Amino acid sequence: MSFGFLGIQYGFGLQQANMSPIFRYLNADESAIPALWLAGPVTGLLVQPVIGALSDRTWSPRWGRRKPFFLTGALITSLALFLMPNSSALWMAASLMWLLDAGLNVTMEPFRAFIGDKLNVQQRNLGFAVQSFFVGFGQTLANLMPFILPVFGITIATAGANAIPDFVKYSFYIGAVAILGAVFWTMYTTDEYPPDDPEAFERMKQEKKGVFHAFTEVFAALREMPATMKQLWWVKFFTWYGLPLMWQYLSLAIARHSFNAPDATANPTGFAKGLEWSNLCFALFNVGCFGISFLLPPIAARLGRRGTHALFLTIGGLGFISMLFSSDKNVFLVGMTLVGLAWGSIMSMPYVMLSTSVPQGRMGVYMGLFNGFIVVPQIVNMITVPFLYKTLLNGDPRNALVLCGVCLLLAAGACFLVKESKQAEKTAFPIGAGGH
Repeated sequence: MSFGFLGIQYGFGLQQANMSPIFRYLNADESAIPALWLAGPVTGLLVQPVIGALSDRTWSPRWGRRKPFFLTGALITSLALFLMPNSSALWMAASLMWLLDAGLNVTMEPFRAFIGDKLNVQQRNLGFAVQSFFVGFGQTLANLMPFILPVFGITIATAGANAIPDFVKYSFYIGAVAILGAVFWTMYTTDEYPPDDPEAFERMKQEKKGVFHAFTEVFAALREMPATMKQLWWVKFFTWYGLPLMWQYLSLAIARHSFNAPDATANPTGFAKGLEWSNLCFALFNVGCFGISFLLPPIAARLGRRGTHALFLTIGGLGFISMLFSSDKNVFLVGMTLVGLAWGSIMSMPYVMLSTSVPQGRMGVYMGLFNGFIVVPQIVNMITVPFLYKTLLNGDPRNALVLCGVCLLLAAGACFLVKESKQAEKTAFPIGAGGH
């Protein structure tokens, strides 16, 4: 059921670890990096709620409800992954980033709703934990490619000062195949449940068909948003204002501080080695994610979901802040492993809290709207960080990582603004429910 997430997250892993270096290889200014990442949150904001509403109203005896969207997104993503490392100019890489993010968002949102469709409330903690496992596993595979590919003779060597290394190109080609294979496997091996009342569903489908009605459904869902979802806003805001800084600046911080390579022109080999080491850091980050994923349900049963999420956000925040105190490349490894523990919680706990508070028949649209809680903070980040980078952050990518750490600590505090009912907690954890 969640295997398709392996391919999706392989694609996300490639994007997260490699896009800032690719932009720098194509001569992007360091302070402009956040603006070039704007594709992700904007496409997510536009695509996910609409796709969620459309998939809620889709049903085919042959294709199911969510599967048509899995397939469409996977095909778009595969094309973008194949073309991206062959970008010859910055505008080309930036355009393909928009295409890549559109495909990933079309595929990913129905997968989150798919878990809610298939599992009852008691099963969802484990269901989203398994999804977190595949998030971590898929991204780990992507991040380890610089260390796997040399076995086959593909190394970090570059053809020139600003040439994208071969190991990046082949990693993307593999990703183009991986996402199609993983999504096809889920489609082939997993059935979807038909509507409880097919006749009523068909009437609703005819009355509300088309993209226009999808938008009206999105606005209606906004008006009727559950209280728990509203209370999660500040948790998500601080989390997702900070996290883009990791993808934007981790590899650049490692190259500058650990390999004396501020850019690909001044020290091409050092810059490529910084990219390689940042991939290893992201690999340990994802090991932390899938390593903690199966421990989250019992911890949450003990501490409650908001307490568990606050704990791991704090651990992640301290991981980022620790990177300020040494230029040793191993400090980045340890810090990112701690951040990976937080990532496992970020990928599951808020969705468990949300899924127990929304109507079952509207899971898709609310999962899509919840994505807005992710993308709006990212848009704010990408508008404000270019200014902050030159002033508050002193033009140093490592200071951007410290700001990310501070944001995670603020998100941890905001967890205690979420007031989940005891009924929801007992429903999620019928035995040994944690209190607040």
